[in-house]
Amino acid sequence: MNEAPAIRLGVVVSQFNPDVTGGLLAGARQYLAEEGLELADGDIFSAPGAYEIPIIARAVALSRPLDGVICLGCVIKGDTAHFEFISLAATMGLMTASLEINKPLSFGILTTYTDEQAEARSADDAHNKGREAAAACLQTVRALRSFSPRGS
Repeated sequence: MNEAPAIRLGVVVSQFNPDVTGGLLAGARQYLAEEGLELADGDIFSAPGAYEIPIIARAVALSRPLDGVICLGCVIKGDTAHFEFISLAATMGLMTASLEINKPLSFGILTTYTDEQAEARSADDAHNKGREAAAACLQTVRALRSFSPRGS
């Protein structure tokens, strides 16, 4: 009986709000380790901000032997409409790219109203949204594999 190939995931992480995105990355790494998956340093890619995550995630997913990409970022509301435009663009960009390439690009981009909300969602605890994005990506890969006649 053929065993399904090991799952390999990548991460695209925004460099904007690095304290928050660093916490999200730590949460994703911790979740994957608990699931027996190691995230190689070479599978972590930087994006300048949330707006750029979709195009970088798509390029990474198409150019590397990855089953999915965990996308991590943070957009905090300010005094202008910038928050709404960036949040919507990142959301729609990831969904469009994911459907186009038929690989999960999980949404781990915080869209918060305050710094405190962002800090709480990226803290080292069970509620870390990086953990949730990693779980969503891994579970989606497993679900997609279950639909394949060969499990791969």
